[in-house]
Amino acid sequence: MLTLTLADFVAARARIGQHIHHTPLLSSRQLSDRTGFEVRLKAEMFQRVGSYKIRGPLNKFTFLSDEEKRRGVVCSSAGNHAQGVALAAQIHGIRAVVCMAENATPAKIAATKAYGAEVVLHGQIWDEANEKAKELVRTEGLTYISPFDDPHLIAGQGTLGLEIITDWPTVDAVVVPIGGGGLISGVSMAVKSHNPKIRVIGVESSDGPAMKQSVEAGALVTIDCRTIIDGLRVKRVGEHTLSVCQRFVDEIVTLPDRDIFDAMIWVMERCKVMPEGAAAASVAALLHGLVKLPPGSKVVAVLSGGNLNLDRLRGLQWN
Repeated sequence: MLTLTLADFVAARARIGQHIHHTPLLSSRQLSDRTGFEVRLKAEMFQRVGSYKIRGPLNKFTFLSDEEKRRGVVCSSAGNHAQGVALAAQIHGIRAVVCMAENATPAKIAATKAYGAEVVLHGQIWDEANEKAKELVRTEGLTYISPFDDPHLIAGQGTLGLEIITDWPTVDAVVVPIGGGGLISGVSMAVKSHNPKIRVIGVESSDGPAMKQSVEAGALVTIDCRTIIDGLRVKRVGEHTLSVCQRFVDEIVTLPDRDIFDAMIWVMERCKVMPEGAAAASVAALLHGLVKLPPGSKVVAVLSGGNLNLDRLRGLQWN
């Protein structure tokens, strides 16, 4: 079972620190008033590539052999992992191939190419693009970079949690969106290595709760994923991430896509920052009273990124 210590996250931060931003914790008076908690927003939309996804690949690449670096890497992604791998590969001088679903956000495709990666479009969901990436491992000898289920990647993502406890060591709870589980795995181990009493609450779309169903079943479950939110759209989480969530995540709550999108608009209007859909899941859980804590608790809501597809947002129609 994967267990990382505070020293592991400090070491990961030392490896990647020169290439990432220490993103701010933003106070939110309106969210605090609305919930009765003292709420701060971990604004990872100000990170390089617009999300936390640069952290993990940067750490992972420091462990590749010279031969693996020479052959290059491949990944699959809804967009943010693609950009993180592409920029990390550019920094390390490594060839990167990124497999993306055919319906991926055009802006994310363009950004990935701009960082120098080769983009291969395949399938309609991450899992299908992932099969293409695995095929390229077999046919071209590329090294596969998991979007969430790799110990070195999880350690890199967990540096976000290290920043939270550095900036607010007395925090009581951290609310984190869940897609495949790489972010919440790293964050949960990082903050609990500082203080095991810090509650970690995960948030998924009720239209695609792969982690919640797997935790409840006690084993990996492949679901019929119906969410349209890119960063939350996973049919099956990872072995490492499930194991970590079983041991370090206190609770997983779910909301429908519409409530998450409404929270995204709320954050734009009230907090004056622009989260993408997946990032707003943490705030949605707070707005809908799903986070049960004593009044006055110190709570961080992780805004995991800001790569928003405005064209898709304009086209949404709700019944």
